[in-house]
Amino acid sequence: MILDQVKKNFIQQKIQDGEREDGRGFFDYRPIRIQKGFVPNAEGSCLAQIGDTKVLCGVKFDVMAPFADRPEEGVFMTNAEFAPLAHPDFHPGPPNEDSIELARVVDRGIRSAELLDVKNMFLEEGKVLGLFVDLYILDHEGNLMDTAALAAMGALLDTKVPKYEGGKIVRNEFLGPLKLSDTVVTTSFERIGSQIIVDAAPAEETASSGRLTLGTADGDLICATQKSGRAGITRPQYDEMMDVAFQKHGELADALKG
Repeated sequence: MILDQVKKNFIQQKIQDGEREDGRGFFDYRPIRIQKGFVPNAEGSCLAQIGDTKVLCGVKFDVMAPFADRPEEGVFMTNAEFAPLAHPDFHPGPPNEDSIELARVVDRGIRSAELLDVKNMFLEEGKVLGLFVDLYILDHEGNLMDTAALAAMGALLDTKVPKYEGGKIVRNEFLGPLKLSDTVVTTSFERIGSQIIVDAAPAEETASSGRLTLGTADGDLICATQKSGRAGITRPQYDEMMDVAFQKHGELADALKG
C-alpha cells in the first residue's frame, strides 16, 4: 500500500537522523502497566500493557493424563488468540503463523528457563496437573511479543495451585502460590536501516527489515531467541542486543513486582 510505503520512508529517515517518531531513545520502552489478578475466576491472570498494546493472560489447571514418555510430569501448554477487535489484520478462524509463533516463543522461554517444576504437578498414577496459559491480544499497537511475555509472567506470578481431592480439582480452594524459579521476560529488537531499536511502534514495525527477540531469566541467562524477517545481524550488533536485553530484564522484572 502507498500509505505503508510513505510511513516506512518517513520512519527510516527519522531513524537515520538519530530520532524516533515519538521522541524515545532507541532502547527506551513505552510506559508499562501490569494488572495482576485481572480475571477473578482464573487460577492466575494478568493484563499487561506496553504503550497502547494490551495482552490479557489467564491461567487454568485441569486434571489430565500425562504424556506416555513422561508419566510423572505435569503438562504445560501456551496458546495465543488474536481477537479480531485488536487489529484490522486479525481475522476469525484457526491460529495463523503469527499467533503460533507468539505462543511458542513465550512457551519456549518459560520451558528453557525451567521456570516450573513439572514433577511437582504429578498427582497419582495416570493423573497429572495440566497448566494452561492462554494469551488474548486485545489491542495491537506494536511489540506484541514483549507484551505477551509480560502478561504470561504476570499471570504465573499471580497463580495459585488448586486443591486436588477425590480425583478432581476443587475450584476456589488452594494449596498456595505456584512455585517459580525465575522471572522470564523478552526484549524484542527491530532493525531499521543499520540501527537497532526496542519496543517498536506500529509504523516502526512497518519500516523494519527484521526482528530478533531475546528471552532472559534472572542471573543473566538467555533462555530463548527468535528471529523474524530477512535482515542480517552482525556479531557486534548481537553482543549489543544481549547487553541491552540483560539491562531491560531488570526494568521489566521491576514492572512485574508492582
